[in-house]
Amino acid sequence: MNQVKIQIPSLIENIRVIESFIDNSKDEFEFEDDIYGNIMVAVTESVNNAIRHGNKFDKDKNVYLTLQVEDNKLLFEVEDEGPGFDYENLPDPTAPENLESPGGRGIFLMRNLCDEVNFDNHGKKVQLIFNVLPSHNGTSH
Repeated sequence: MNQVKIQIPSLIENIRVIESFIDNSKDEFEFEDDIYGNIMVAVTESVNNAIRHGNKFDKDKNVYLTLQVEDNKLLFEVEDEGPGFDYENLPDPTAPENLESPGGRGIFLMRNLCDEVNFDNHGKKVQLIFNVLPSHNGTSH
């Protein structure tokens, strides 16, 4: 199993580091263009949440990003050093009373872009899973 890890201090400008990490991973593991965009948006959104909500912009706290590459999936894990959050009871961003709200779409977005989203450790860790087809096999699961 291939695994790559990085950690960044909780500064918004470090999102650039995450973008470079994803670009490098795309080159190294040759994942398809069609999921590349989804990965870029979902993973940067997740790291942004970790910096903003998890670590509250505390540069002494880090965000950890791990990518595991398995046969037919890419597993990104984002972990922060914050207190966690109640991921079971998030407001629905598509509900009429929330449509005008500027926030609250990140996890909704991540769930729509990824094949699977799992929270762990009281919400301090999120797994973003993307299914990738073996390049020789064009059928979907």
